Amino acid sequence: MTAEIEYERLFELISQTHAGKSAQMFGKKCLKVNGKAVIVLFKDCLVFKLPEPYRKKALSLSESVLWDPSGKNRPMKEWVQVCLKHREKFNDLALAAANYMS
Repeated sequence: MTAEIEYERLFELISQTHAGKSAQMFGKKCLKVNGKAVIVLFKDCLVFKLPEPYRKKALSLSESVLWDPSGKNRPMKEWVQVCLKHREKFNDLALAAANYMS
């Protein structure tokens, strides 16, 4: 299983209940809902735009961090980068992200 396969699976999941659209954010594949990015494919991880308390739960997963796409120690406060080893949590995080932007 790869992060790209998980991204595609989540795109299908979100598209069942939301008007999901594939796009680009910072040169990376992203899923948008209502014109706003909610999930980004980044390296071997997925990044979710999350409200509290989902953000806190996601950050409690091992190796999860606030996403710093620039690599210049400027993380984005609502975006959590989650490793593929936590893919069992991806559905809940994806739905929370999509609902957040709905």
